[in-house]
Amino acid sequence: QVQLVESGGGLVQAGDSLRLSCATSEGTFSGYSLGWFRQAPGKERRFVGAISWSGGNTYYEDSVKGRFTISRANANNTVSLQMNSLKAEDTAVYFCAAKPLPPRYIVTIPTEYDYWGQGTQVAVSS
Repeated sequence: QVQLVESGGGLVQAGDSLRLSCATSEGTFSGYSLGWFRQAPGKERRFVGAISWSGGNTYYEDSVKGRFTISRANANNTVSLQMNSLKAEDTAVYFCAAKPLPPRYIVTIPTEYDYWGQGTQVAVSS
C-alpha cells in the first residue's frame, strides 16, 4: 500500500512550464506503475500519461505529447510530470495514481489504478 502526495501546482501563464511531483508518504513505489490524470471542472477524470515500474516505458495522451514528460526516481520514491508550453486547456486538478504491475506495463484507465493522491491544482491563464 502507498500513500501518494502531489505537489508543484500553481497559477501560470500560457507558454510557461510547471513541474509536478508525486511522492509516497507511506510505502514504496517499487513494483508500481505510476500514472498522471487530470480533471477539469465539470468533466471526468482523464488520462495524461503513465510510466512503467522500470521507467523504460511511457505513454501519453495525444494532446500532451511533446509537451509533457514523466520521469521517476525509484530510489527516492518520486515521480514527476514536467509540463512545458502550457495552454489554458491544461487547467485542471492533477492527480497521480499507482498500480502494481510487472516492470514494463502501464495502464491508461483510471478505474484500473489502486491508489490515488489528493490532487494539485494547475491553472493556466491565456
